[in-house]
Amino acid sequence: MNKKSSTPVDEPHLSIPGLAATLVACGACKRRNSAERGLHLTGRAAIYVVLDKLTSLLFPGCHGHAPIPAIHASDHIAAELTEIAATLQKQIKLAFQYQCEFDHCRDCGDCRRKAVSATQNLLQAMPAIKRTLELDITAAYEGDPAARSTMEVVMSYPGLLAIMTHRIAHELYTADVPLIPRILSEHAHSQTGIDIHPGAKIGPGFFIDHGTGVVIGETCVIGKRVKIYQGVTLGALSFPKDAHGHLIKGNKRHPNVEDHVTIYAGATILGGDTTIGAGSEIGGNVWLTHSIPPGSRVYNQQPKPLIRTREVKKS
Repeated sequence: MNKKSSTPVDEPHLSIPGLAATLVACGACKRRNSAERGLHLTGRAAIYVVLDKLTSLLFPGCHGHAPIPAIHASDHIAAELTEIAATLQKQIKLAFQYQCEFDHCRDCGDCRRKAVSATQNLLQAMPAIKRTLELDITAAYEGDPAARSTMEVVMSYPGLLAIMTHRIAHELYTADVPLIPRILSEHAHSQTGIDIHPGAKIGPGFFIDHGTGVVIGETCVIGKRVKIYQGVTLGALSFPKDAHGHLIKGNKRHPNVEDHVTIYAGATILGGDTTIGAGSEIGGNVWLTHSIPPGSRVYNQQPKPLIRTREVKKS
């Protein structure tokens, strides 16, 4: 006679209710107090839904699940904007409330009022974001000989997805919205391999070719018509600490890249005092920790490969 196989839940030493109670009361979780006070954050998935809706409004028919008939486009977009505004405002208010709890804030303002303002600012910025993205699309199409159409850029290029998400996240970041901008940027990071902090200031006509492994830090300032390739790091040279050994946050840590600069694959440029002058060209795998003047060309010395020949037997 076959014995009924047991599952881990059937084992007498495993208490599912006990585990559940322990997880709910996780003392290390900074979110516990806010949850007990009713500040239940919506979670990343809900924020991703809003991002998908926003990108589908930026490029109707390109992003989204179905084409929008031209005759109904205005009504459809108006309805979507109304829904997005209500959902996003709620998410932003909860994010502000959570940050107040985390920071033990006593006088940081009305969370609802700040959420309304941040939501309105983002939605009002959407036309300008779209115009800037159109310049990014043109830069990608003109800068990549493999691109066969601008539609191909819009619908398939990871660099455009990353910068599109960044331009939305950056608007929320400049409104001091906590949590959500970073959730958006890390979502794009997980999808594209491109890590752009939402605090970075990036001008129009920006093109990331290939993209995998690109890192752009929080305090980077990037000018117009800049092109970078895979594996480029625009990072911090060091992390200064205060007298108690804690990292000092909010200071300028990442480089400035002026207009019409090209940075090739694997280059690393570090430091808040570092500026890459306009029209410069940075070669692959270059390491820079100091400024260079406009019109510079920076390359590593060409290595000398050792080539040996051997006799090849004919079959």
